[in-house]
Amino acid sequence: MKILAVGDVCGSIGCGAFRRFIPKFKKEYGIQAVIVNGENSADGNGITPQSAESLFASGADVITGGNHSLRRKEVHLFLDENPFILRPDNLKEADFGSGYCVADFGFTKMAVINLSGTLFMNPHEAENPFLAADALLEKAASDSANIILVDFHAETTSEKRALGIYLDGRVSALFGTHTHIQTADEQILPRGTGYITDLGMTGPANSVLGVKSEIIIDRLKSGGCAKFELADGDCILNACIFDIDNKTGITRDIKRINIKEGKDVAF
Repeated sequence: MKILAVGDVCGSIGCGAFRRFIPKFKKEYGIQAVIVNGENSADGNGITPQSAESLFASGADVITGGNHSLRRKEVHLFLDENPFILRPDNLKEADFGSGYCVADFGFTKMAVINLSGTLFMNPHEAENPFLAADALLEKAASDSANIILVDFHAETTSEKRALGIYLDGRVSALFGTHTHIQTADEQILPRGTGYITDLGMTGPANSVLGVKSEIIIDRLKSGGCAKFELADGDCILNACIFDIDNKTGITRDIKRINIKEGKDVAF
């Protein structure tokens, strides 16, 4: 089964890029399932029912989240109503939604787990992701999921790498999100788990993490406090394709994707 995991979508401009890229991309590469991180898919960050519906309508099967998943109150009930939009399961005091779902494709069952890191994140927001992963893997086993995917929304490369090695052979693939910067370390770990430290982002290429560069530069250089505004212009889509055996759940191949509008580059 070929599964496309797409990096953090940035606002309405990122949703537009996702809509333009994904249908053709699915056809060209024979993609059978799409997972996308949508925690910042609404303008001004967070996710709304409208931005989530846009991603679903454009081809997403599962939407994962992160530390901004619960920022917009209008999405809280939607998280309960739709099992395929997730927020990190280990968020403390999260009364809405879940960080786990199972999609049944008939020929295989795919479980998706969404977790938050703790290092250089707000330490009071998330429980231990390693213990949370153990509990959710027991749930996936009881649900007879053949394929298990983990979106680990975390800041540090070390925490992502450690969880990837910890889960090697126990999940089909683990991909990091949150930094909006794609890493070049896609690989299949020794026991068969596909891994990349960070998928990157889907949004304006000429930006700092999707935001207008001049705003971020002014904050860093002069201590400015201007409100974040999304950049515009041509967009990129950062992603990974995981080719996973339907029965064993082992990743057979991994392909990192970096596409820019007007110029396609695939590594």
